[in-house]
Amino acid sequence: MMMSLYAGVSGLKSQQTKLNVIGNNIANINTTGYKEQTVSFADLLSQTISSATGSSSTKGGTNAKQIGLGTNVSAISTNMSTGSTQYTGLSTDLAIGGNGFFIVQGGSKGEYQFTRAGNLSVDSSGNLTVNGLEVCGWQDYTAMSDGTYEFNTQKTVEPLNLYADNKKLMAAKATTEASLMGNLDPTTEAHKTALDAGDDVDADVTTTMTVYDAQGNSFDVQVNFYKYETGTDTGGSALTTWKWEVASSTSDIDVTNGSGYIQFNSSGDIITSDTTYSTTPSITLTPSEGGTDAFPITLNLADIATYTSASNSGVSVSEIDGYKAGELQDFSIDANGVITGTYSNGETQPLAMLGLANFTNPAGLEKIGTNLYVTSTNSGDFTGGVAAGSGGTGSLSSGVLEMSNVDLAQEFSEMMITQRAYQANSKVISTSDDILEILMNMTR
Repeated sequence: MMMSLYAGVSGLKSQQTKLNVIGNNIANINTTGYKEQTVSFADLLSQTISSATGSSSTKGGTNAKQIGLGTNVSAISTNMSTGSTQYTGLSTDLAIGGNGFFIVQGGSKGEYQFTRAGNLSVDSSGNLTVNGLEVCGWQDYTAMSDGTYEFNTQKTVEPLNLYADNKKLMAAKATTEASLMGNLDPTTEAHKTALDAGDDVDADVTTTMTVYDAQGNSFDVQVNFYKYETGTDTGGSALTTWKWEVASSTSDIDVTNGSGYIQFNSSGDIITSDTTYSTTPSITLTPSEGGTDAFPITLNLADIATYTSASNSGVSVSEIDGYKAGELQDFSIDANGVITGTYSNGETQPLAMLGLANFTNPAGLEKIGTNLYVTSTNSGDFTGGVAAGSGGTGSLSSGVLEMSNVDLAQEFSEMMITQRAYQANSKVISTSDDILEILMNMTR
C-alpha cells in the first residue's frame, strides 16, 4: 500500500507543478512579450519483482515484472514562438518579427540581460530605456558620400543616449551646393549679341533660393537668366547662349563671381563639355553683418534645358543644402533599428542604432523576472549584438508591441485535464488509506 501512496503523492506534486505553470501562463496573458511554458512528466524508477527471461527449447520467455514508483516533472519548457502584435501607434514601441532579443543593462543578474518587450521610452537625460533598464546598441557611425550612414556594429554594444554628442541640438550648416532645374523658353528674344556688353534689362527668368551662413542666418538671393545670343558651332549646328546672374535684392549680403554663361545645342540640351560655359560655377557670398565669414556655393546648372515643346518655362531650385540650427523634436526607428531624429529646422540625422541578441538555444535562457532573461549553460553564450534583420534575427516593426503567445483556450483545456489528474491521484491516496485502515482493523 505504501507504494501506491507514494505514487499518488508524486502525482499530486507533479500535477500541482503543472497547475502552477498554467496559472502563471494565464496570469501573463497580457504581459508584453511573455513566452508560454509547458510541463512534461516522466515516470520514476520502477521496482523489479522479477527480471525478464529468455526462451528455451522447452519454455517460452517471460517479461520483467516491474512496479512503477510514481512520476515527476522532467521538463518545464518555454515556447519561444513569436506572439501576435498589438498596435499602439507609439513610435517608441517595437516588436521583433522573428528571433532575437533586445539587449539591456541594469538588471539584477549578469552584465547584460535580454528581453522581448519593446515598450521603450526616453528619460529626462536622453537614455533609451525599457522598464527602467538601459537599452543597448551603437552610437558611432560614418557618414557616406551618398548621404547614408553606416554604424560600426562590430563594436561592443553600449547603453544608448539619444542626446549624446550634443545631438539634442543640431548646429547650423552653411550652404555649399545648390542645384537648379527647369526649361528656358527658346522663343525668348535675345537682348544682345555681344556677351561682354553691359546693360540694365529685366531678367527673362528668375528664381529665388534661400541660403544659410555658418551661424544659420538665412538670406534670399535671386538667380536671374537672360537670353543673350544665338550662333553656330564649327559644324554649323545652332547654339544658344544664356547669361545667369546671382544677386541679392537687399544689402545684407554681397555676391562675388556671381555671373556667367551657359550654352545649349540645337536640340535644346545644355553643353557641359565647354569649360567657358561651366555648368558648375562657384560663387562666394559675404554677409554684410553678423560676424560670419564668406562662404562659397557651387551651383549645378546641368539640369536646365531649352526645349520648344516644353509646356512649362521656368527654373526652380531642385536641391540645396545648408540649414539653421534646430532642436530635437521627435525620432523614429526603422526596421534595422536605426534611430533617426527629426529637428525643428526640418532636418534629420541618426541618433543611434539598436542591437539585438540571438542564441543557439533561446529556450535555454533563464528567466529572472520583469520580462528579462539571462544566459545559461544550455542557451549558448552572448557573442555580441547584431543589427536587426541580420545574424538570424527578425526585423523591427514600430508602433506595435509583441503580445503574449499564451493560447488561453489551450490553457483552460490543460487546466481541466490537470484538475482531473489531481483528483485521480488524490483518489489513489484515499483508497490506499482505506485499505490500510482495513488492515489495521484486522488486528483488533
